[in-house]
Amino acid sequence: MNIKTLILIIINSLIALVIALLSFSSYKQFSNVLNDRILLQLNSIKTLKQNQIEHILKSDWERFEASELYSQNIDTTVLILPDSIKKSNGIHDFTAYHVDKKTTIGFISNSTKGTRIKIFDYNKIKKILLERTGMGDSGESYLVGEDFHMRSQSRFYPNKTPYTLYVKTKGVTNAFKGINGRGVFEDYRGIEVYSVYSLIIVGKMKMVILSEIDVEEVTIPLKQLKERLVGLTLGIFLLAVMLSLFLTRFITNPIKNMQKSLRIMAEGDYNQTNEFIKNSKEIKEMFDALANLKASLQGAVKFSDDIGKMNLQTDFKPKSSNDLLGKSLLAMRDKLIEFRNNEENTRIQSKRMLVNGLEDERRRLSRELHDGVGPYLTSLKHYIENRVKNELKKAEMKKIVDDTISEIRLMSNALMPASIDDFGIGVTLTNFIESLKKSTTVTIEYEDLTQQERSNITNHQAINLFRITQELINNSLKHADAKNIRITLSEFDEFISLFYFDDGIGFDIRTVKLGLGIINIKERVEICNGTITIHAVPGNTTFEIELPIEL
Repeated sequence: MNIKTLILIIINSLIALVIALLSFSSYKQFSNVLNDRILLQLNSIKTLKQNQIEHILKSDWERFEASELYSQNIDTTVLILPDSIKKSNGIHDFTAYHVDKKTTIGFISNSTKGTRIKIFDYNKIKKILLERTGMGDSGESYLVGEDFHMRSQSRFYPNKTPYTLYVKTKGVTNAFKGINGRGVFEDYRGIEVYSVYSLIIVGKMKMVILSEIDVEEVTIPLKQLKERLVGLTLGIFLLAVMLSLFLTRFITNPIKNMQKSLRIMAEGDYNQTNEFIKNSKEIKEMFDALANLKASLQGAVKFSDDIGKMNLQTDFKPKSSNDLLGKSLLAMRDKLIEFRNNEENTRIQSKRMLVNGLEDERRRLSRELHDGVGPYLTSLKHYIENRVKNELKKAEMKKIVDDTISEIRLMSNALMPASIDDFGIGVTLTNFIESLKKSTTVTIEYEDLTQQERSNITNHQAINLFRITQELINNSLKHADAKNIRITLSEFDEFISLFYFDDGIGFDIRTVKLGLGIINIKERVEICNGTITIHAVPGNTTFEIELPIEL
């Protein structure tokens, strides 16, 4: 093998290796990110639809139970219910008892006045499932009953009765086993899909909800990327071959000149000595350049490997202002850093939305308890005072009602203290701790250093500070065996500080398996863009939390 061929093989092999590594790393990373994003989006869609379906069913059931109508709105010629079902109170799936197997959900309530049966308006659920925002061209959400027959209309078989479609896929089987999850597998059509699934249990009704989208549709960008990478790789490789052929002419010419000079010298003509020395210098420079090229390529390969492993803090300097490969690698690293930062921001935003949704639901439940159930109990108390003649029974009934009212107030305050919107976090924590002191022997000292009239603490921060304090006190009372607790909430111009101390048994933060309480605290601090410092030793456990002022 001559030197020209050898050089061609070495240079082009190195270039091909670098291109292959970069292409594979980029394709793999893009594929993983795409899979995660699709499954995350499907899970959000599925969770939203599940919550909407459960809410509608529970709301209609509550209205049904509260109504005093005892007529049955069912057609016994098309819906034949066994006595065992009629005697079972709750929400039921009647589909199997329908003559035409039409999807039917109903309510049954038995009382001394008789049996009431009502058919739920299934169009409400159908409207939720048919909402396909964010699901592409092939996405759909559907329900499957315990008998593995579909309970909602398939968008792919619009003329078929849902019950005629038998759906015993991996997702449905796992969901009925109590396993909620996600994955890529075949759906009821035998087509590979991205799927997320979970079990809906409302009353006596069990169904699986699935949100899916075809793999073929999702992977279109991957196929396009693959084609572009293949084309780019071939183009670069061909360009590299042409450049290497051109370069080998410059590399082999000095060697030929040296060979010519040596042949002349072998014939006894030493007048060519200067030319020989010149050629020797060029050969040395050629191999020095080759060594530099090899070192440069090794650096690029190592850097690309680090990027593939998401080690984005690795430093890399281009060999010169013309080092296009080095600049491309640095640009790729910067893009990946930007993407990871955006992903982290998205993750924190998702947690924030989840926590905000949870707090909104707690606020709604608190309002329902206070404004809904409370007046009914108060009316019941007045009724007892004015209508019940037996003083002993009246006293007993009033005590039960008063205890119930107190318990509902405690529940409402625990879900969402009304004072947090009206008076702020400082007053809310004061009231909460004063109430807590009545039911515990632990000494709790609280110092409120917030600005009462011109406070810059947002409602979002106030709610999270309240939940964090709740969790810390709960941990101290349940697990720490503490005798004394000190809490200080301070508000400064640029940040809010929460200091928490107890003299309990502490824990080793390096070895202890942190429970959901500590995790929840850290997540709430994170979504508020704050910092947390934990020191946990026997007799001196402290949490120092700082949240920035949001202007």
